[in-house]
Amino acid sequence: MIARNGDGRHLGYLAASAVFAVGMTGTTLPTPLYGLYREQLGFSEFMVTVIFAVYAVGVIAVLLLAGNVSDETGRRPVLLVGIGLSVASAVCFLAEGGLPLLFAGRLLSGFAAGLFSGTATATVMELARPGHAARAGFAATAANMGGLGCGPLMAGLLAEYTAWPLRLPFLVNLALLALAALLTWFLPETVERRRPRAASAVRGTRVPAEVRGVFTPAALAGFAGFALLGSFTAVAPSFVAQTLRVQNLAVSGAIVFSVFLASTLGQSLTERLGSNRALPGGCLVLVAGLLLVALSLTLESLPLLVLGAVCGGLGQGLSFRAAVTAVGRAAPPEHRGGTISAFFVVAYVGICLPVVGIGALTEWLGLRQAGIVFAVCVILLAAGVGLYVLRHPPVESERRGSAR
Repeated sequence: MIARNGDGRHLGYLAASAVFAVGMTGTTLPTPLYGLYREQLGFSEFMVTVIFAVYAVGVIAVLLLAGNVSDETGRRPVLLVGIGLSVASAVCFLAEGGLPLLFAGRLLSGFAAGLFSGTATATVMELARPGHAARAGFAATAANMGGLGCGPLMAGLLAEYTAWPLRLPFLVNLALLALAALLTWFLPETVERRRPRAASAVRGTRVPAEVRGVFTPAALAGFAGFALLGSFTAVAPSFVAQTLRVQNLAVSGAIVFSVFLASTLGQSLTERLGSNRALPGGCLVLVAGLLLVALSLTLESLPLLVLGAVCGGLGQGLSFRAAVTAVGRAAPPEHRGGTISAFFVVAYVGICLPVVGIGALTEWLGLRQAGIVFAVCVILLAAGVGLYVLRHPPVESERRGSAR
């Protein structure tokens, strides 16, 4: 049960947003560093994508098994556990113990992100002043995507311009996590304490039959958008270094940052457009971004890659927030949490499977050709979803499902 009373409770939503951003920053911190690890440890590009996919596996596991745990135990304890997992992940990277610790670090980071995604979003929303739900929703979105974008930017700058490229990013992250833990300790608790019940501790995910007409295209749109984010987060630095021959890690980090910044901008525009226009429109803008990415690889053009990153991120942001809104609106209240969790599971599968596919194709076709094949596949998926929801708007689908 959510506690609504308490003086000054709304003052904590900005602090909660900061905690959320710091928590998500650590999850993308290794992005521009994978090339350095590959040189140091001698593994292939395919192994880079597998290491990255381990993160998504950790996120999915937490969403499936503990997505609602903060409803029972409180928001602050779960946030503190997430921070603890982030600290453990950073320590794994600092230990520089080879592939086993890289895998462990990414898995722990995935666990942390899985806890933060739902719990921090709920905390920000619940600490907002009454009547400011939309502002708090955007604050949570900005903290999520902004944190994900700041990780590669910070790591790229520190790795390129300091003497400890594989250590200083994680030391700075540990300092930020210490501040986040302090902020979390003083956040008001928004859940009344109660003993967890075995029957409600894990509700799992469920998509009711009447929601599937909305859920399926929305989830596929989420899959396509997260495939773009995954490709930029996992292999864009390799594209930049090997295909475009730009070795500056700060540039690689800035390109990845631009994707998430554009996604945040897209999500800020969704409410003005409405779900019925933002979902197909976002898919089609995503298609345009992917076309630019494919063209940049074909022509070996850095400006086209940056333009594709911005355009693709904007489309992902538009379609993602519209998809979440449509699914949340269509789901009955008693199944809303499980339905939205199912949506995020599909989205995070979109992060890992296509990225691992790029890694496998790289062994056979080379990095540039694998990137082009990936772009074409996601273009077909996003275009198909966009055209479908143009003909079958989510609100209309919801009404037909209700009528049945």
